[in-house]
Amino acid sequence: MAMLLGKKIGMTQIYDEAGRMTPVTVLQAGPCTVLQVKTPETDGYDALQIGFEDIKPSRVKKPMEGHAKKANSGPKKYVREWRLGKTGQVEYAAGDQLDVKLFSDVRFVDVTGISKGKGYAGVMKRHGFGGFPGSHGTERKHRAPGSIGSHGSDRGHGGNVKKGKRMSGRMGGERVTSRNHQLVTIDEEKNLLVIRGAVPGPSGGYVEIRTAKTRK
Repeated sequence: MAMLLGKKIGMTQIYDEAGRMTPVTVLQAGPCTVLQVKTPETDGYDALQIGFEDIKPSRVKKPMEGHAKKANSGPKKYVREWRLGKTGQVEYAAGDQLDVKLFSDVRFVDVTGISKGKGYAGVMKRHGFGGFPGSHGTERKHRAPGSIGSHGSDRGHGGNVKKGKRMSGRMGGERVTSRNHQLVTIDEEKNLLVIRGAVPGPSGGYVEIRTAKTRK
């Protein structure tokens, strides 16, 4: 499975041979540095730790700087670790460089990022509630959630608010995985991936890119 760290550049659109417009997202994928290779003998499990984008040594703590030096690398701004599983065959060593060539034979990818934070949101924005009517006697309750207690469901436990009730609260700013994006093209010189559709997060946000799990 191909895996890389990168950054969302932004969205644009392309046209195919039939003249159909397709919205696409441009991702900068790598180059990434292998910072550590974990094995069952040393760490109890198989994993690959990679870093993306250099950062000044003065902006990280000394342990992180020393950890990167073991791989003959400078400290990285975005570091993630992937489990390889029991059958994971480690083909890399600390200090190796990974780039978009890993995706040369891949057709679909999954992208994980941090969604845009929306702050504290009501039920209409957060969950898509319809709200109350705009007329016919409704007074200053148009965007209210309505009743939150119920005796009709969960009988025998009272009319309290049930666990999982959709209510207002903090919206966005969460880890989101968007699956099965078609890989349109690869620019190996600039380390760019062009994929179909939108991915989580703002332009400039960090993302994790891997071969799609559910699309064959």
